[in-house]
Amino acid sequence: MTYTDSYAAPITDPLFDGDSGSFPLALRQLLVRLLRGPYLDGSTDAAAWQLLIDTQDTLGAYFSEIFLVLRLDMDRKIAMLAPVDIEQAHTAPIAPRRPLKRDETLLALRLRLVLEQQAGTGVGAVISRAGMHEVLSEHRSATDRDDKRFAESCDAAIARLGSLRLLTNTELADEFRISPALAMALPISSIQDIPRYLAAIDANESVLNLSQAEPDDAETSEQTDPLVQE
Repeated sequence: MTYTDSYAAPITDPLFDGDSGSFPLALRQLLVRLLRGPYLDGSTDAAAWQLLIDTQDTLGAYFSEIFLVLRLDMDRKIAMLAPVDIEQAHTAPIAPRRPLKRDETLLALRLRLVLEQQAGTGVGAVISRAGMHEVLSEHRSATDRDDKRFAESCDAAIARLGSLRLLTNTELADEFRISPALAMALPISSIQDIPRYLAAIDANESVLNLSQAEPDDAETSEQTDPLVQE
């Protein structure tokens, strides 16, 4: 029996009363992790990544049953789920969530550039809180003179990307690792397009339409078109 077969083979003992499933515990746990999201990082969990690779066909078939597709970045070892585009009722297993606000989108795009600059260097992309404040200050309105509110807005944007695990903590206070998952979370066809997106956001134009999520009515004035979902 191969490594893959050992995980894909039906279980012989139920895991709980009424268990009618066939997947072993490890594979079910992997399914739950992927469904909970926002992504699986194989660089921090080699065992889970290997299991995913070994059972990719089995996982793909399961997710197809609930209108999801498993997306993999083999170079960065990132896996995440995405809903399929199908015009039928009751085919959205993942409910649309609040899209990124303006500052969150600006920060995500700028971090995407940093991530690209570090690609292939063998060194993880990191940035400090102060560095992200400085990045957002470049997009600050000339009429905005409320420093306290601006700093709070910057910290809120950092916290939101952190909640999506696009920023993760390092051993140093106020220094963050830019997750390689950001490259998949922002599905931009060409990195050269990012400056155009940034300029359009600064000009309050709507050019980003990379997701099907709808913003909450109460927050529409503060949001760009959605990029990343929780």
